[in-house]
Amino acid sequence: MYWYRKAADQGNSSAQTNLGVAYYQGDGVKTSTKEALHWWTKAAKQGDARARGYLNVVKLASQGTQ
Repeated sequence: MYWYRKAADQGNSSAQTNLGVAYYQGDGVKTSTKEALHWWTKAAKQGDARARGYLNVVKLASQGTQ
């Protein structure tokens, strides 16, 4: 997690996406959808397709619960 966070803070979109996944799944960190969305949004703004995909999945899942 240390290196993902370090790279994510420096703007690496792949690390941002992976950090979002870690937060979403609680892999090495406390589960936090808010943090996951934060990192995926940063990565998606840089054009990361995986991050956009994760954002869409979460959006669709939340629409099903309303």
